[in-house]
Amino acid sequence: MSVYNRLSDTSKKKFVVLIDPDKPTDEQIVEIVEKSVKVGVDFFFVGGSLLTTDSLDNCIKLIKKHCDIPVLIFPGNSLQISKWCDGFLLLSLISGRNADMLIGRHVISAPYLKLYGNEIIPTGYMLIDGGKQTSVSYMSNTTPIPHDKDDIAMCTALAGEMLGLKIIYMDAGSGALEPISADMIAKVKKTIEIPLIVGGGINTPEKAANAAKAGADIIVVGNALEKSIDKLKEFADAVHNS
Repeated sequence: MSVYNRLSDTSKKKFVVLIDPDKPTDEQIVEIVEKSVKVGVDFFFVGGSLLTTDSLDNCIKLIKKHCDIPVLIFPGNSLQISKWCDGFLLLSLISGRNADMLIGRHVISAPYLKLYGNEIIPTGYMLIDGGKQTSVSYMSNTTPIPHDKDDIAMCTALAGEMLGLKIIYMDAGSGALEPISADMIAKVKKTIEIPLIVGGGINTPEKAANAAKAGADIIVVGNALEKSIDKLKEFADAVHNS
């Protein structure tokens, strides 16, 4: 089964662990993977807004050495490419008006992705205001959609679907003070027919459950688990039981 078919399987909610390859040691990566296998994590996303070390390949190889959970690159820029991943979220930042993030960077990375043969998943990436400026909003030079502008989020997601994107990813950004509201998630989900990923500001199992119940098909948690990997099972259970 392709990675996209796994992502779009609606038989249950999916839980994703996001790993910034710059942050954990090799030993910590192995620990995260082993615990993720035990609690039934569905996918790993690997990437960051700004990588300062040559750690991407090593991180992916370590994950795949210790489990069969699919690994997708969630790229912060066009340099975050690896032939070792199972899939690549080709992000088009549809919430912003920076042409470089809509198509410019893609032109640079496309020939390498073709060469590596990664499964490509065209993804409509939407930044939502989570209460503070995040690394991704700063690095992308774009303004997030205001947290209470559900209509803008709905129309943006719908436009992305009409353009042929295969997944919508709504993100409040790493370290966001607040997650995306349940109302916005629910309204976007009712507007589109493609899978909906939600991440950013989900720092408790309760917030993860709320996002899933509101309509998110796939919940992504990263920053909260960097602080306490011991909560991994609580997060996984919260999503899978929603």
